[in-house]
Amino acid sequence: MVSRISTRTIYDLGSSQITSLQTALARTQQQLSTGRKNLTAADDPIATARALEVTQSQSLNTQLATNRSNAKGVLSAETVALSSTTAILQDIKDLAVKAGNPSYSPSDLESVATELEGRLADLMGQANTSDGLGGYVFAGYRSTTLPFTKTAGGAAYQGDQGQRELQVGSTRSIPITDSGASVFENNATGNGTFVTTPDPANFTRGGTGIISAGSVKDTTQLTGHKYQIDFQVVPASPGIPKQTTYTVTDLTLNQPVPATPVPAVPQAYVSGQNITFDGVQFDVKGDPADGDNFSVQPSTKQSVFSTVQDFINALRAPATGNAGNASLNNKLNQLQVNIDNAADNVLSVQAAVGARLKEVDYLDSSGDDLGLQYATTLSNLQELDYTAAISLFTQQQTTLTAAQKSFTTMSGLSLFNYIS
Repeated sequence: MVSRISTRTIYDLGSSQITSLQTALARTQQQLSTGRKNLTAADDPIATARALEVTQSQSLNTQLATNRSNAKGVLSAETVALSSTTAILQDIKDLAVKAGNPSYSPSDLESVATELEGRLADLMGQANTSDGLGGYVFAGYRSTTLPFTKTAGGAAYQGDQGQRELQVGSTRSIPITDSGASVFENNATGNGTFVTTPDPANFTRGGTGIISAGSVKDTTQLTGHKYQIDFQVVPASPGIPKQTTYTVTDLTLNQPVPATPVPAVPQAYVSGQNITFDGVQFDVKGDPADGDNFSVQPSTKQSVFSTVQDFINALRAPATGNAGNASLNNKLNQLQVNIDNAADNVLSVQAAVGARLKEVDYLDSSGDDLGLQYATTLSNLQELDYTAAISLFTQQQTTLTAAQKSFTTMSGLSLFNYIS
């Protein structure tokens, strides 16, 4: 049986085929002009879905890189402030040594006090350092509040105890600030376990005893109690030298030390010799007067601003004669110990900040590697292979041209052309 193909069928088939070829050629041309392999999700649903996932991950990685940049800025500002604080505290300690010169007159001490006021202002400036993001480094969560304001006793903290954090990795957030309380106010007095203090009335009695900061001799014997060391002086008499003794009283239990096995008796005082009891030891140098006393109490926390202000006040207080020098030296000794504690605390915070900066650097490196990986994956999923596409375009162009020419030839064939 012979099939018959009508003229209309020839035209329909030819038109349909040419349209398909033109559509394919247009699609390839659009790929070449956009550089994208998949023009719609229908071209490759799996690759399109995967590309969307990778794009979202790439955006998150970019945002985390921005967060790390901000974190580095704030942490760097804190590092500079802490380094400057350490230098200022060293200057203050040097001034304390300078003020201990027994040849200094009241006017000399006033000059040192004036210089200290400048150091205190510098210290306040560092404590109120800006974070570069419109807030303050040491204000805690209250970032827009000025952390410290000047007071008669030193400074008052207006921030809170919080540490602001920033996400710097997909599963990692780090503190980018430290509260001013933890840096400038969380400083132990004395040796960190206990603090020795002279009775202010020792000066009026004419005593010249100077007590050391002391140290812990046996941690197992520490009680955390308050103690008082009282001195008794029997003046010299013909043939009998002056006798100075002391007794120790546990103020917490209101009993002498030691209480057992027999009641305590006055101990002979020797200048510079260690006084030891209940796990603590210290020495007293000089010549205490009758009735002079010193206290031993558990260490507390003190603001560095209060410490410096106390130093200024001590330099401007009357200090004449040997008793005055002893009173001033007791205060200077306490100051130097407290400044050392403050400096150690600042260095600890600075070390923690340095560790955070190092971690951010590591995360930056891994983030860069991850960004490169995402870019490569997206390239494989979305970008066009120009060599293959150009070859396909040329082939499609040739095919379309051939189809158009053949259609022209076929459409021109008709029996009517041979009827005369």
